[in-house]
Amino acid sequence: MLAYLIAGACFILALRGLSSPATSQRGNRLGMIGMAIAVVTTLATHDIAGLPEIAAAIAIGAVIGIVGARRIQMTAMPQLVAAFHSLVGLAAVLVGAAAFLNPEAFGIATRITPIAEPSFLMINPVSRIELGLGVAIGAITFSGSVIAFLKLNGNMGGSPILLPGRHVLNLGTLVAILGLVAYFTQEQAPWIFWTILGLSFAIGFLLIIPIGGADMPVVVSMLNSYSGWAAAAMGFTLHNSAMIITGALVGSSGAILSYIMCRAMNRSFISVIAGGFGAVASGPAGEVIDRPYKRGSAEDAAFLMKQADQVIIVPGYGMAVAQAQHVLREMADQLKKEGVKVKYAIHPVAGRMPGHMNVLLAEANVPYDEVFELEDINSEFAQTDVAFVIGANDVTNPAAKTDKSSPIFGMPVLDVEKARTVLFIKRSMGGAGYAGVDNELFYRDNTMMLLADAKKMVEEIVKALA
Repeated sequence: MLAYLIAGACFILALRGLSSPATSQRGNRLGMIGMAIAVVTTLATHDIAGLPEIAAAIAIGAVIGIVGARRIQMTAMPQLVAAFHSLVGLAAVLVGAAAFLNPEAFGIATRITPIAEPSFLMINPVSRIELGLGVAIGAITFSGSVIAFLKLNGNMGGSPILLPGRHVLNLGTLVAILGLVAYFTQEQAPWIFWTILGLSFAIGFLLIIPIGGADMPVVVSMLNSYSGWAAAAMGFTLHNSAMIITGALVGSSGAILSYIMCRAMNRSFISVIAGGFGAVASGPAGEVIDRPYKRGSAEDAAFLMKQADQVIIVPGYGMAVAQAQHVLREMADQLKKEGVKVKYAIHPVAGRMPGHMNVLLAEANVPYDEVFELEDINSEFAQTDVAFVIGANDVTNPAAKTDKSSPIFGMPVLDVEKARTVLFIKRSMGGAGYAGVDNELFYRDNTMMLLADAKKMVEEIVKALA
């Protein structure tokens, strides 16, 4: 128990460390130390299997993890996170199914021998609650994460898939699952358990397909919370304190992060689950735009930024797709040599998962003290000479503050339009952001559009600066 408490303390300190880019490496190390303590303690105190089998399983998992981590691109990190969540959910389902099929091995059943009837195993009522909720949450996490992965990876469209009567169908399925879990506490018939499992797989699918691409950061955070609660429920089944502590930490922190993400988008958790936000941009790339706008070149951008006292860089998913973070840092270094003050403004839901932009900038070795969150830097745009927007669309749209008919109205956005000059890198004027709405910022008098691939354009700006 003492070792598990030490592991739990490491996990808590890990979460604290991960709350800041400056301490994230230390947080990761503490998390790994805590997990190592928990695994070794479990192997030492439980007669689970022989060491050769355990070592072989760890080796296989280590190879898959190392190869995957080395090959994965930073732009695919959201997909990787969704895939990890699906594995946690599937593990919870497999543990729950094994416990149901062989409850005596898990110490959750009593053997009863009624008169004139064969002996049978009665699963403890409390354990049935844990099993029912654990496999339900695990199955929802698995199927929901698979759909999230397919959407993030481009195998499914980012627009919502709205089924007729989906709200009634989803609510009815959830009520049926909860009712069956309650019934399972009174009757342990196999059909009840497998029906709970089947309906849970279905509701995970039904809950995620109506959610559009613009809500993906919330979905990733929400699935993270689900995976934690599934692990906690299985911890009770396995009588493992470390799993209970870890699962509760992940579940609660994921729920808090989901709430923060919803606030950042001015949307309620229920409205995200209801889906329907985040249609694919209307109009193909390259579509002719009738509204007048200013178009500039790399030389124009370099000249304007060279003359500036302060430049605020606003990265978005376009930067991630173009993998422009490294050359962007080179541009910032060139500007600082010219005496220009450079800062980075991060919106909480920029990209496809929480912290997406922070991870990319950290990969490019951007100094932590130059990176600021929305609430810390928004007031500075009015005193800034140049706002340099690279692939951040919806989170810079002024319509969120002025157009009540806009689907993003009320969402806190970065006040880039208040800068003296806005330089906006976009591949073309055709197509809108992930929320499916046009950005009024493109047509402002103080905005200059730099139409090109983000990485190529920044490379040309670096050459012009030099």
